[in-house]
Amino acid sequence: MDLESIARELYGLHPADFTAARNEHAAAARKAGNRTLAGRIQALRRPTLSAWASNQLVRRQPDQVPPLISLGESLRQAHRELDGEQLRELSRQQHALVGTVARQARQLAAEVGHPVSEDIQHEIEATLHAVLADPQAAQEWVAGQLTKPLSPPVGFTAATADTVPHPAPSSTGQPDTAAAEEPKKVRREKRAQLGQAKKDAKAAEQQALACEEELTQAETDRERAEKRLQEAEKETAALAEQLKQAKERQRVARDGEGEARNRAREAETAARKARRHAQDAAAQTERLATDDT
Repeated sequence: MDLESIARELYGLHPADFTAARNEHAAAARKAGNRTLAGRIQALRRPTLSAWASNQLVRRQPDQVPPLISLGESLRQAHRELDGEQLRELSRQQHALVGTVARQARQLAAEVGHPVSEDIQHEIEATLHAVLADPQAAQEWVAGQLTKPLSPPVGFTAATADTVPHPAPSSTGQPDTAAAEEPKKVRREKRAQLGQAKKDAKAAEQQALACEEELTQAETDRERAEKRLQEAEKETAALAEQLKQAKERQRVARDGEGEARNRAREAETAARKARRHAQDAAAQTERLATDDT
């Protein structure tokens, strides 16, 4: 099998079964002499529960893919054109569709015997928002091989009616300077909030990446420890078998030694009797010889 086929198989498995199956494929590739393929297989990362559930949705209900892709294209275009009316309408469609599809993903997970929590469903929803916002995220999602939930750009999911202000007309029909200044102040505040939110999101993303790297290292250490444990268990089993066989040989030898000791005692008794008989016969012969003279 090639890497693509193996990855497609592995990311269809539940995360609990992923590592063992991946290691089996990597071992088979090494045994076949393809160390490059083995290394690439070993590098495949186990998916989180929400990533697995998102993959299940793409794999088992592919008809849900086109509507999300189409809606994402329309949303991104409306954002670029700052079309407030279109944004409001598409935003309503976005939240309705994301909620429906996320619930379907949760139901699919339950149907295969692995129900997920509300928190996992929220991560699935975040992934779907990212799919709508980012074409690259959409491509990753469609492949059905996510390893972690995706995150939408800051501010993308906030495209609601409140994001497009409508200045109120002046009662005199003339521009109201105070009313005009108010939206500017609101926009400045929102820009400041957005800037801070972006900084917070960047810091959170860096922390998440650090945690994921730590998780990857921990998984690698655990897999190595599991391998060492398996090798130790095999060695222990082999030594136990050797000990069992040695004890059996000891038992046979002990039984043989006992039988030999018994035979030796019997032979010794027989030898003493034979010696006495021989001595008695010799004495009888000597007496007969003396009487004859």
